[in-house]
Amino acid sequence: MAQEIRPDAMKQEFTATVQVNGKGESKSQAFSAALGQVQAEVMKNSPHLLLRIEPQDVRVVKAEERCVRERFLFLFFPRERRHYSVSLEIVVKVTAFDMGQVAFTAQ
Repeated sequence: MAQEIRPDAMKQEFTATVQVNGKGESKSQAFSAALGQVQAEVMKNSPHLLLRIEPQDVRVVKAEERCVRERFLFLFFPRERRHYSVSLEIVVKVTAFDMGQVAFTAQ
């Protein structure tokens, strides 16, 4: 006799807030690096299997631009290099699968 498990009982939705940082040589690279860390941060704080992560709100905590002037042989060809870093606080809606409610049978 098989035990029926409702799929809705295993699926959970919750909201989490994560803070991520990113660095890059352009503004878009810095934001991409930060947003790429969201999944890892949510997975680190959740014991469940994640099905979906939806950003609900993004807040910029800190955004910095660093300008460095460099020259070839300390004299020739001066140029300015810019480095960007951002710190973001992101509110995400997470849909997760609770594996603890799955009854495995031994064979």
